[in-house]
Amino acid sequence: MLSNHLSSFLAIVLALSFVSCAEDEPLGPSGQPNTETDPIEIAFNGQLDLSDPHNYATQSLPAYITRDNTGNNLITDAGATLGRVLFYDKALSSIGTTSCASCHQQELAFSDGAIASTGVAGTTSRHSMRLVNARFGSEVRFFWNERAATLEDQTAQPIQDHIEMGFSGIDEGPSFEDLLDRLNGLDYYTPLFTGAFGSGEATEERISEALAQFIRSIQSFDSKYDAGRAQVNNEGQQFPNFTEEENRGRQLFGNRPQFNNDNERIGGGLGCGSCHQSPEFSIDPRSRNNGVTASTGGAFPEFNVTRSPSLRDLFRPDGGENGPYMHNGFLRTIDDVLDHYNAIPSINPQLDGRLMPADTPQRLNLSAEERSAVVAFLKTLTGSAVYSDERWSDPFVE
Repeated sequence: MLSNHLSSFLAIVLALSFVSCAEDEPLGPSGQPNTETDPIEIAFNGQLDLSDPHNYATQSLPAYITRDNTGNNLITDAGATLGRVLFYDKALSSIGTTSCASCHQQELAFSDGAIASTGVAGTTSRHSMRLVNARFGSEVRFFWNERAATLEDQTAQPIQDHIEMGFSGIDEGPSFEDLLDRLNGLDYYTPLFTGAFGSGEATEERISEALAQFIRSIQSFDSKYDAGRAQVNNEGQQFPNFTEEENRGRQLFGNRPQFNNDNERIGGGLGCGSCHQSPEFSIDPRSRNNGVTASTGGAFPEFNVTRSPSLRDLFRPDGGENGPYMHNGFLRTIDDVLDHYNAIPSINPQLDGRLMPADTPQRLNLSAEERSAVVAFLKTLTGSAVYSDERWSDPFVE
């Protein structure tokens, strides 16, 4: 008798357990979670698999790449996956029209072809900086004027900018707290935040960390330059896979110029590598401004612009340029950039001393052959995977 009662009790418990599980996560015919009710499947239609994420955390790096500004926010697969979704999600703008990727487009090395990008309430105050290899530099500060102490600090600021993404709280508009309420109300973010941080709650710190992890994961080391660098012991050797012109351009880029008393170049290289340090081609943290001082609208000078993105992927694999260049976008082509450095227009209080070694603006006197060689070398810094690799692509696109 007792055995019969016990059997009945266990049957009821099992039935109730099944009902509870079914209510929590309905199962399909195969016994797997029902894709018709799975928030990840609904939102991304198979573009995102949290059980088998892309490899962000352990991507291979060349041995000669040593600069790194990661700090304590180490890249994880789950964190960068969340960051990828946040990066492409237009829900991060107040009116749902703009994402980080609107201004940082994968097909343009995560930059924008426009001088100023379009936000929710107008255009941005500076040109959109390329994000390729943002991790691989000694400079830990971000934005053109280095106003963000870290990449984590930088990532939240466009979201809170009244013009860019609109969660500023200005003029009774939505605040960052309103964004958190929005994200916490979107079903697909609960498993994403849980996977990355152990609980499903969206917070400003978690958003910043996840976005920074994704951005730092965007790397480009499959260029002709990298193939050549792997075959030599140091930068001073000729790269065996380069043409004579490309090797000449590499020497011009890296070697220091020789000037006469009038600061006219009479030999040597161009000195580009003293600020844009190879093999990462990241900016020297000690750099001051480069003589491009006009604001985007040209209304006032900006002497405090001292940051630069990596010089990798200035060109696309098809030979097109990822311009325009500089914080104001005024230099439309690489030839325009070379024109600027060939004859620095004037001295300003914050001009980098390397551009005025004799207290007068440098004059490089570039020949046509030298110009062609430098451009040929810069093209060798172009990768290919960064433009098409799914791990950095839009997960909302079917």
